[in-house]
Amino acid sequence: MADPRGFLTNRERELPTRRPVPVRIMDFSEVYDPQEPTQLRRQAGRCMDCGVPFCHQGCPLGNIIPEWNDLTFRGDMAGASERLHATNNFPEFTGRLCPAPCESSCVLGINQPAVTIKRVEQSIADTAFAEGNVRPHPPERLTGKTVAVVGSGPAGLGAAQQLTRAGHTVAVFERDDRIGGLLRYGIPDFKMEKSVLDARLSQMRAEGTRFRTGIEIGRDITWDNLRQRYDAVVVCTGAMVPRDLPVPGRELKGVHYAMDFLTQSNRVVAGDDLASQIHAEDKHVIVIGGGDTGADCIGTSHRQGAASVTNLAIGKEPPTERPAHQPWPTTPTLFEVSTSHEEGGERAFQASTVEFIGDESGRVRAIRLAETEFRADGSRGPKAGTERELPADLVLLAMGFTGPERHTIEPQLQLPFTSRGALDRTAEYETELPGVFVAGDAGRGQSLIVWAIAEGRAAAASVDRYLEQSTELPEPILATERAISL
Repeated sequence: MADPRGFLTNRERELPTRRPVPVRIMDFSEVYDPQEPTQLRRQAGRCMDCGVPFCHQGCPLGNIIPEWNDLTFRGDMAGASERLHATNNFPEFTGRLCPAPCESSCVLGINQPAVTIKRVEQSIADTAFAEGNVRPHPPERLTGKTVAVVGSGPAGLGAAQQLTRAGHTVAVFERDDRIGGLLRYGIPDFKMEKSVLDARLSQMRAEGTRFRTGIEIGRDITWDNLRQRYDAVVVCTGAMVPRDLPVPGRELKGVHYAMDFLTQSNRVVAGDDLASQIHAEDKHVIVIGGGDTGADCIGTSHRQGAASVTNLAIGKEPPTERPAHQPWPTTPTLFEVSTSHEEGGERAFQASTVEFIGDESGRVRAIRLAETEFRADGSRGPKAGTERELPADLVLLAMGFTGPERHTIEPQLQLPFTSRGALDRTAEYETELPGVFVAGDAGRGQSLIVWAIAEGRAAAASVDRYLEQSTELPEPILATERAISL
């Protein structure tokens, strides 16, 4: 511990400055400015270097947080980067995108604002790239074994990098035209500019990982053919089937899944020319769903010039303080104000959608909603007599995802799915087919980026053991493991 009184003398939780709302909604650049070095060291110095650091338990990757906080406080950013990368392949992603369950587990959070772990992590990673300390780590020897990774999101990239460094020849297959999965086409640039992703992909290419874009496994190459070509296959396709809202009027024009809207926006920001784009300009936008995807739709709608934005959530408004039934060090469900919410719009809780109302041309013009009624049997639904209408020119469904796509996996691989719609697997990420493994949301269900990276790393260790009968790769979690923060 560099400053044994740091958490006593610096009790204030300080975050990097955010660009002013009127300025940032004019573009898709990142909201946060780089953290000022003095503030960064001051915040890192608040870490208590606890005898039992519960932040380790809150992080699925097992990040050695007190160590790199200490190194950051001392000004040793290269050393901090080394300790950070020892457990996390992509801290520049998690530092921007992870909701930071580690901070909910921070011991300081018992009676003070928690250490700003997430932003310290991002600053360490960004400094490492800026100072040239993120270098390729190609394997010292090649094993002669080949691995196909299907899907290039955080789980697929994490598995691929670990397996490449273990000496296997790894090819990552992505059906889109660019690598990155949801990192590329799901996350808006105002949360993570794509230059951040491209910088990491350059490192991976230099290490030897091969990327194959525009190839959909199951259609362009059958799953059986892929298994014949490679010694092992890692399925990291994500959980991309969106949850629908089957109410009257669902078929109306102007009602879209959130991911279709976000993907098109990201393509345009990347310079693509789309013939027809789902666009929010001058429209009354309704976003149904109160999670991160909904917030991304809100921020994107503001930047596209929406006339109004309303966010609907079917549940109750969460409390602003940790409730008694969610004690430290669990991650509490709290009322959150994201940077997108700061930018404007209205939020409504306990709002149940009853019907989409269309005009004579078949386009949505309004949404009929009612107050959510919570019934004694545990069900919930619209409360009679509370209906009202809101104008709606564009409705975005952001209610989460139900699992991986099955249309090729089910008939070709004939693998079983769990009752929750995920691919069935063992604790070691293996399926019942020899040499076929599953990592990330495809086997876990919709989850956090930090869980995806942790599962990709752990699955890589299982693949390495399958191919080589032993492994030196780290295994942060089992597929059945659930952190106390969840």
